[in-house]
Amino acid sequence: MLRFIWLIPLFPLIGFLLIALNVRRLKGSMAGVLASAMVLIPFILSLVAFGCFLYGAPAKTVDLFSWISFDKLSIPFSFLFDRLSVLMLLIVTGVGFLIHVYSIGYMKDDAGFNRFFSYLNLFVFFMLLLVLGSNYLILFIGWEGVGLSSYLLIGFWFKNQEYNNAAKKAFIMNRIGDLGFLLALFLLLQQFGTLNFAEIFAKSSTIPVGNLTITFITLLLFAGAVGKSAQIPLFTWLPDAMAGPTPVSALIHAATMVTAGIYMVARTNLLFVLSPVTMMVISGVGIATALMAGSIAMFQNDIKKILAYSTVSQLGFMFVALGSGAFTGAMFHLTTHAFFKALLFLAAGSVIHALHGEQDIRKMGGLKDKIPVTFWLFVVGSLAIAGIPPLSGFFSKDMILLGAYHSGPVLWTLSVVAALMTTIYMFRLLFIVFWGKSTVAEDPKHPIHESPKTMTVPMSVLAVLSVVGGLLGVPHLLGGSDQIGSFLNPIFAVSAYFVKQEGAEVSSQTELWLLVIPLVLIFGLIYLTYARFVKNRSIEQVEPERSFVSNLIYKKFYVDELYEATVLKPVASLSTFFHDVIEINVIDRFVNQTGVFVVWIGKNIRYMQNGNVGAYLFYMVICIILILFLNLFK
Repeated sequence: MLRFIWLIPLFPLIGFLLIALNVRRLKGSMAGVLASAMVLIPFILSLVAFGCFLYGAPAKTVDLFSWISFDKLSIPFSFLFDRLSVLMLLIVTGVGFLIHVYSIGYMKDDAGFNRFFSYLNLFVFFMLLLVLGSNYLILFIGWEGVGLSSYLLIGFWFKNQEYNNAAKKAFIMNRIGDLGFLLALFLLLQQFGTLNFAEIFAKSSTIPVGNLTITFITLLLFAGAVGKSAQIPLFTWLPDAMAGPTPVSALIHAATMVTAGIYMVARTNLLFVLSPVTMMVISGVGIATALMAGSIAMFQNDIKKILAYSTVSQLGFMFVALGSGAFTGAMFHLTTHAFFKALLFLAAGSVIHALHGEQDIRKMGGLKDKIPVTFWLFVVGSLAIAGIPPLSGFFSKDMILLGAYHSGPVLWTLSVVAALMTTIYMFRLLFIVFWGKSTVAEDPKHPIHESPKTMTVPMSVLAVLSVVGGLLGVPHLLGGSDQIGSFLNPIFAVSAYFVKQEGAEVSSQTELWLLVIPLVLIFGLIYLTYARFVKNRSIEQVEPERSFVSNLIYKKFYVDELYEATVLKPVASLSTFFHDVIEINVIDRFVNQTGVFVVWIGKNIRYMQNGNVGAYLFYMVICIILILFLNLFK
């Protein structure tokens, strides 16, 4: 059965072509229905593949055709179906389908409705290519493809120049990381003579831990992940990417594209564990990003940007798990994060839809009675991301914190702080938007209203998944069987052998304390946040006069300003110099003078063509004499 699963990425590609070629012919919601169907079919096929693995089917590589073959190098165009790829397939197609359905209601009145769905299908195609590729080259094609698709979707409303700038920023910053990825591919070819996963991982078993070449390769691969998954220093593109429609934020910047870096590191786990230096770098960058983005989110006032910085922070959390060797924990949190963060983005879109485009939380308030369905769905998402039991985020965060504890108490403490920041910014957002006195500027012609069922039903499904998704990874301590750990064990079993952790095992009592301590602190912070923004809420308290530190965080640590001062302005000044001095005074002048010289030569030589036959004969005799003279000297 698995040999037919290559059809999975074909359907979104067909959907893209059908809609793009008939973008002016499809009427009503036809494009949305067609695009949704082209993602639903792959989801059903992914469920079939998942069922095969549940019943013990082995991993399978499906060769479609011979692609690149010369000398000793052979890179087939083939797909790899194993437990890791099928998990990603379920996330991409399942969450992607729900977002497609949601978009039918959200984008209903948009002039670019058909174009939007063609872009969505194109994105899903490239994302499926990324997770299915059996070698790094196919993965890289999907990697670049989702970058292109995100550029098209972020700048979807291209008549707004700010949105175009956000799209260009995302595209360029991703290219910086992609350069590292490309260099890693060259080194992989040099070291292993192939780019196929199976061959590389088989040959890596003979390489000693700490090998310098492997360290360079993994650091360059991680550079690609830093760009794609928005980690320090290449994280500023993702908050700006909120310029795209809200379903784009949910699909690309919560559930799929930004998690590509996590998937790539997890897929390459056998190489990464051979480099303790790279693992330390991953943990360090991850926790720094989680803390920095989490602190920024606490001071933002744009509902989508709060969720954007939350995504950056959660991605950092996943990298902490990867750097700690807790690969299963990272993939588990990637899965649960896809559920509750997609839910939160779609719920934020429902709020924006109800308020006719308003995104500033200071102009909201008191919405829980006006849009009750959206409110309760937002509550579920907030509880899940904060890690409240028995919702999904509780179990996946616990798995990451346990992995961080194995790597050392410092990393565990910082990870707990990052988790507590999540509680603060999410419940600040929840309480300001839905509680207290309304500060909404209501329009009698366009009253606040609940979203249609095409939007609330997909959100409700995501809410259910956010509630029950954690049951996949209930730890043995709480009487569970850690099903996701058992499912992914064949992928990470070998790398687990190499991971050197402090205190390889912890007692049940210690594990219980590691679970209880963050939970008590989270409940305490929820109460304090409630007291701050509900009991004692006022406009002045929502927007207080800031100290130096809080203003520094509110200004996002001036990272964008730093980039502008150190990169953009110098490059712009250098470009101006080359244009004014080199281009105009040297290159243009040389080209122009060349033209003037040719014209001058032509004007003067034309006098030789005067129609006098005697003169022509004279010229011929002179030339013959010159030729004879030159031959004589030769």
